[in-house]
Amino acid sequence: MQKTYKLALVGATGLVGRTARTVLEEKNLPISEYVFFSSSRSAGTKIQFMGKEYVVRELKEDSFDEGFDFAIFSAGGSTSKKFAPIASSKGCIVVDNSSAFRMEPDVPLVVPEVNPQDVSWNHGIIANPNCSTIQAVLPLKALDTTYHIKRVVYSTYQAVSGAGQKGVLDFENTKQGLSPNKFPHPIYNNCLPHIDDFLENGYTKEEMKMVNETRKILGNPDLKVTATTVRVPVLNCHSESINVELEKDFKLDTLKETLANFPGIIVEDNTLENEYPLATHSSGHDEVYVGRIRRDFSVENGVNLWVVADNIRKGAATNAIQIVELLIAEQ
Repeated sequence: MQKTYKLALVGATGLVGRTARTVLEEKNLPISEYVFFSSSRSAGTKIQFMGKEYVVRELKEDSFDEGFDFAIFSAGGSTSKKFAPIASSKGCIVVDNSSAFRMEPDVPLVVPEVNPQDVSWNHGIIANPNCSTIQAVLPLKALDTTYHIKRVVYSTYQAVSGAGQKGVLDFENTKQGLSPNKFPHPIYNNCLPHIDDFLENGYTKEEMKMVNETRKILGNPDLKVTATTVRVPVLNCHSESINVELEKDFKLDTLKETLANFPGIIVEDNTLENEYPLATHSSGHDEVYVGRIRRDFSVENGVNLWVVADNIRKGAATNAIQIVELLIAEQ
């Protein structure tokens, strides 16, 4: 008889939480009991899940006393910092979507297609990487394994949904000519080279997240990485231009096959038919789409990639649930 598990979803009514519920229904994991938590503001909300009605509970310090196997946190860094250690102290393994624990040396930072082995050394908390990093490291891992990466240059075009419901509302409101609340400038009809706070080095927190998380996930703390992250007036799906300098030479057709054969990647690269990854095609999917694969002739062994993925699914909800799948398989 297959063992079943008990799972808590924290932040169940938010943008990522709602998507996580959808993905959990699709995957139908061996979980016999689900409990949904939110802030006091959304507590009491009734939701439909797997044909049953659930009442969302308020997250409190004693919420995990009843015992859980797993918890997915999608409620922001302050909530995670307070409640994730409480949950893990009760024997629950937390998969955290916030940035609270990502760079802690004793917390695994996991993308299941890339570094699944890292879940084995968790101490009760596993971090889900930043959405823009998750989609990038799939093609990077494929290339690094075969050709060894020397340097990475990121330029991102990130959807407003990456800033949560407030980002979506800003898009809708500024389209009507109203003032922004989430972003420093109107996002409608604009590109903002500013995601998260600026740091003393001139980069934003989002840019440094991509730099540091890429190094940690790929297990290369000295990897040369730079990033410019831009918020664009697109509702869903992040797009990224990734320039990669490799240690080894390559044949372009073979490199494309390497990418196409990597788990979770779909190559769309037929420029004769104007086929390349698009946000409108990627939305609602868990795969990472890669195209515009071409040699960079300005450096030795350089290649350019265009990478698109659903930032709410693969970039948050699905990746977290895939980590839970790994934990179930390990147990």
